Amino acid sequence: MKAPRIQPSSRLNGVKYEIRGPLARRASELEKAGYEIIKLNIGNPGAFGFRAPETMRLAMIENLREADAYCYQKGIFPAREAVVMQQQSRGVFDVTADDVFMGNGVSELILFCLSALLEAGDEVLIPSPDYPLWTAATILHSGKAVHYPCPPDRGFVPDPEEIRSLITDRTRAIVVINPNNPTGAVYPLETLKAIARLAEEHRLLVFSDEIYDQVTFDGAEHVPLATLVKKTLCATFGGLSKVYRACGFRVGWVSFSGEKGGALEYLQALELLASLRLCSNVPGQWAVQTALGGKQSITDLTRPGGRLWKTRQAILDAVAESPYLTVQAPEGAMYAFVGVKNDVLPNFDDQKFALELLERKHVLLAPGTSFNVPYKNYFRVTLLPDWETMREVFGRIHDLLREQYNQTNHIHDTPRSAEPGPVPQPPLKTAPGETLPDDDSVEAH
Repeated sequence: MKAPRIQPSSRLNGVKYEIRGPLARRASELEKAGYEIIKLNIGNPGAFGFRAPETMRLAMIENLREADAYCYQKGIFPAREAVVMQQQSRGVFDVTADDVFMGNGVSELILFCLSALLEAGDEVLIPSPDYPLWTAATILHSGKAVHYPCPPDRGFVPDPEEIRSLITDRTRAIVVINPNNPTGAVYPLETLKAIARLAEEHRLLVFSDEIYDQVTFDGAEHVPLATLVKKTLCATFGGLSKVYRACGFRVGWVSFSGEKGGALEYLQALELLASLRLCSNVPGQWAVQTALGGKQSITDLTRPGGRLWKTRQAILDAVAESPYLTVQAPEGAMYAFVGVKNDVLPNFDDQKFALELLERKHVLLAPGTSFNVPYKNYFRVTLLPDWETMREVFGRIHDLLREQYNQTNHIHDTPRSAEPGPVPQPPLKTAPGETLPDDDSVEAH
């Protein structure tokens, strides 16, 4: 007897999350066949040797006896109060513990917040490029994702007037991702002020995704959007996954500030959804107070000479040496959004390139179109590998791009001197920001 076909729900039509899609599945197949794959498709610090601060692990161990039972649906009080104290230290004074929801990562809370808000056909303004869960979750809940452009030629920063032109009578909310995943942009204060005024004028709910709030480079300043939004509801998302390198703890939070008077029913709906899953991971919540109140060790990784800074610099150096690539230096987050020059490789296709890079060079990255952009000449890499690995990766990327350039231009056995633009040089074996010793035994490359 033939097995009945089980059809997925039509609600999933248009829902995509390609960061863990077909390319990632193919990478798993290659690993099972014995190949070593360098995975740059996802920001997972623990996979690259990072550890959560020891004090957080000790806090969880110390409180395990308090973690056997379900907790209050919004989360344990010490964790929620720690979020309140952090917000107050940043100038957001209208948040109480009752305004904070703990979740199994920010991802769960994004789903909750959109589920509680949207009716069929409601619109949500989402940046392009975006973190694709925002678009997927909007579609999943029968909404319409309306993408506002953050183009490369503006440093991936949006134009508030372009956003204004996209607002309709069905627009319910605006998403701001700052520092931005995937581009690494950190939005200027004036841009954030304009977005805040726009949201207040049109009474839009503001979803401010600030999971990378402390991951900034070279003096870039992150401005919490809740300090600017006063006359409409503002939801600020944060968590332990990135700043504290604790993705597996699955601990995130959302705090509500601004105009809450008209949002009582919405917040009650959100509490209902939280109640349906009873509570979020209790052991992980016991790490929050220690994390937010202790030494912020992320700064040791992002300062000049720190591990994330070195890897970022290795990417910038590799792109500067390449005749094929371009990149806006990431000011924040854990990614670089790298472009392939259209004038050099006009027929470049990010999906085909990513598959060929995986199959032939055993590097997994995320094609730019995974992030809901209309162009096909970008890809995202994470900054989490060490700088030596990243130089190796960009060497493999360069080799494949050179092959594509040769095929496009019908060139065979091309010497490097025939490549477009400056001739890339083999990388020196020094860490970014360091120099070779002044020694005659070191030959010029």
